[in-house]
Amino acid sequence: MPAKPNSVASKAPVSKAAKAPVSSVGQQRAARKAPSKEDGDMKKKRKKARRETYSSYIYKVLRQVHPDTGISNKGMGVLNSFVNDLFERIATEASKLASYTKKSTISSREIQTAVRLILPGELAKHAISEGTKSVTKFSAAR
Repeated sequence: MPAKPNSVASKAPVSKAAKAPVSSVGQQRAARKAPSKEDGDMKKKRKKARRETYSSYIYKVLRQVHPDTGISNKGMGVLNSFVNDLFERIATEASKLASYTKKSTISSREIQTAVRLILPGELAKHAISEGTKSVTKFSAAR
């Protein structure tokens, strides 16, 4: 059987007048609706793993304090690491305090004591006053 020539000139041009052009979004949707079959198995599209960060909360606080100031991705990463580290330190210390008193529950008292132990001087006083204010507001809303 003779091989076919690969010339484009011999093919007749296809008219696109009857069809509307398909956008790339439409092609992506079509690809999602009809998963490809490979060896008889249906392949599911993997969901992207969720990554929990404090970035939205940090941004909201930044808007309250400095409405006209932005933050870079690296800066947000540094602040996110800082908050994660502080959370871990306070939670670990509060857990130790609860185990010393043979309690299985960490209450606001353990958190307050852990903050006093971990944060230095004036920073601890401000953190405790803000925490007390938040707990009072939460209790009043219930």
